Amino acid sequence: MNLVRKVSRSAARKVFITGGGSGIGLAVANAFAAASHEVIVAGRNTGKLEASGHRFVTIDVTDEASIAGALNTAGPIDVFVANAGAAATAPALKTKREIWDRMIAVNLTSVYLCAQAALPQMTERGWGRFIAIASTASLKGYAYAGAYSAAKHGALGWIRTLAVELAKTGVTANAICPGFTDTPLVDNALAATTEKTGRSRENALAEFVKDNPMGRLVQTDEVAAAALWLASDAAASVNGQAIAIDGGETTS
Repeated sequence: MNLVRKVSRSAARKVFITGGGSGIGLAVANAFAAASHEVIVAGRNTGKLEASGHRFVTIDVTDEASIAGALNTAGPIDVFVANAGAAATAPALKTKREIWDRMIAVNLTSVYLCAQAALPQMTERGWGRFIAIASTASLKGYAYAGAYSAAKHGALGWIRTLAVELAKTGVTANAICPGFTDTPLVDNALAATTEKTGRSRENALAEFVKDNPMGRLVQTDEVAAAALWLASDAAASVNGQAIAIDGGETTS
């Protein structure tokens, strides 16, 4: 008996998004909801999750039991977007172990744990999408962001391994790699830069986007559109990819 679930092109998916209360995660949630999919956002900040207007569960993506509990509450998932992450800066040789461990836990181990929890149910049903919101830091090094870049490189390696191993199951694994994006995280980084250096926000922003040939921040809805496409049947053969949304930064 063929137990593989047949999913029509118009079928609504159940989509689970970590870090879904703000920034890229919220934009992804809004895009899927606008396309009539069932959306569940997850994160640690209950206030932001409630304000999103979507169904939500609280989660600590560095804790295996927390992830399992959140997925048990959510029920079977068709599309998992591993978006939760954090960034910290320090010169490479002055990067303290606490920063290193935190960046690895939030940006790499979390993707490993989420995949371990979410993918078995997808492979059992014969259809699924696992999407990691990685970074251009998965594709190149950035000064003063060594721990973050190492974690994001690792996340991309994990995604590519999943893609190869799951290729015949009906489940795909891909990474989206945005450049500097107009999010609260970047706003906070800009504020920290202006406070430390006394530079204007405009001057600091120019430094952030100098490597982007378009000379601007990526918009969250541009990242969300890529996630929506990866979850579609049109992207069924897209697997193990690192889709850079960066204005050409990583190719220039």
